[in-house]
Amino acid sequence: MINDCNFAPKTVNEMNRKDIIETLQKQGGFMTTGEVKSRGDYEHLRRATVDGTLMRIRQGVYAETSALANNMIDVQRIVPNGVLCLYSAFAHYGLSTHVPAATCIAIDAKRKVRLPEYPPIDLYYWKKENLEFGVVEKEISGYKVLITDMERSVCDAVKYRNKIGLDVCGEVIDNYLKNENRNITLLHEYAGRLRVKNILTKYLETRL
Repeated sequence: MINDCNFAPKTVNEMNRKDIIETLQKQGGFMTTGEVKSRGDYEHLRRATVDGTLMRIRQGVYAETSALANNMIDVQRIVPNGVLCLYSAFAHYGLSTHVPAATCIAIDAKRKVRLPEYPPIDLYYWKKENLEFGVVEKEISGYKVLITDMERSVCDAVKYRNKIGLDVCGEVIDNYLKNENRNITLLHEYAGRLRVKNILTKYLETRL
């Protein structure tokens, strides 16, 4: 007689490092420590974080690095009319090598949105008029999303340069200038509307 217990599927407690990574990928690249019960499996998580396979995005929440780089959420379902921006837009256009730890979404400053525990989302509250230009609809990984266009993304990097870091801002500008589809005229137009034209000009003067 065959004992069915011998063929029971592995529990999270019995997972090895490979199993944990596979589980992360099946769950969209995210896992909480609440889903890993044993000390040994927690050690697998810790080691994977040390070697760069995983990223600890906040206390108790881990993400598979490549999933973070390529992960796209259903923005319109979670945050209707939300606009992908900043790090998420930089990553989409190849303007930065920085891997976003959260999806960056811009919404009207007067809105109140309740977010799920994960996937992690960083909200940016913008004036209504700043949501009305430089925003396009794209299909990314099967989802229709609103996202800042490339020129607007560069201008946002300049506008938020102290928040994202001057090194990231410089990287975004450098990679934009290498792009054959750049539109410098449109870039200046957006910069004027966001009141960063003088700062942008200084960046460009040292690069063009």
